[in-house]
This record gives sequence, structure tokens and C-alpha cells, in this order.
Amino acid sequence: MAIAALSSGVTGLNAAERALGNSAHAIANIGTQGFQPSQAVFQESAPAGSGVSISIRGQELLQVEAPSATNLAVETTNSLVYKAQFDLSAKVIQAADQNLGTLIDIRA
Repeated sequence: MAIAALSSGVTGLNAAERALGNSAHAIANIGTQGFQPSQAVFQESAPAGSGVSISIRGQELLQVEAPSATNLAVETTNSLVYKAQFDLSAKVIQAADQNLGTLIDIRA
């Protein structure tokens, strides 16, 4: 149980990190002509409860003379959500680590 929770927390950390990087990339390119931000899409891994996966969908740069399609308010909100997701995944790992340590101590 503790090892599954540890694995689930790690996949959550990785997904949050990739999503936060994607959001930072969109914010960094807010002044780039024709930039279209990508969207982070989260999906539960199979079997249920084993973690989360992420895919990044969308085009990054169109060959048009249009302003960037990045919405700063949306990307800022997304960044806060991804940071909270990262923090919660770290707490899952911490709890799993403590439980695993308790299991190992009991058996010793």
C-alpha cells in the first residue's frame, strides 16, 4: 500500500512539474507573434489510483502575424493550481515514506 502511494505521489510530482513548465513557457512567450499556448491534459493512469499521466496538446507557433494567444490570467491561475498539485503530491510521498518506515520498523 505504501509503495503504491509513493508511486502515485511521484507521478503526481512529475505531471505537475511538466504542467508548470508548460504554463511558464506560455507566459515567457506572451510577446511572441503567432504563439499558441499548449494545453496540459491530465489523465488517471490505469489501474485506477496508480497515478496520473499528462499530455501536452496544442500548437506552439503559427506562421501568422497575429498577437500571442496566451491569456495571462489563465496561465497565472494554472500555475497556482499546478504548484498546489505539486505540494499535495509531495505530501502524499511524505506520508507514504512515513508509513513505509513504520512498516519496516515493525518487522525489524
